[in-house]
Amino acid sequence: MVVNKKIRLIASALCLTAIAAVSTMLPSDCNAKATKKAVTKQAECSPRGEILSLSCASCHGTDGKSAGIIPSINGRSVEYLETALKDFKAGARPSTVMARHTKGYTDEELRLIAEYFGTLSNNK
Repeated sequence: MVVNKKIRLIASALCLTAIAAVSTMLPSDCNAKATKKAVTKQAECSPRGEILSLSCASCHGTDGKSAGIIPSINGRSVEYLETALKDFKAGARPSTVMARHTKGYTDEELRLIAEYFGTLSNNK
């Protein structure tokens, strides 16, 4: 049982490391126009932020729409999300696993994740 937990933790860490490594090879932003639905909230997109956000889907749901007890983050403001993520990383906000997740990201990467989820519409 303990071995299985260690293997799962190691596998998770390797996946997050691979995602972080690949994301550093991408441009930090792009000037592509957003879809018509999101134009009012999003003028530019960040493919790097979207890729970084993929690791959030396993708990927070696809596009941040959680179907369970984990809070949905879809449609939250960029400011709220960035502050929450940085507070988790600093240990200023209590959590079960978010503090461990956020410590694997730079402040810039946390900002990109917050921007991605902050620009999603609740209707999407």
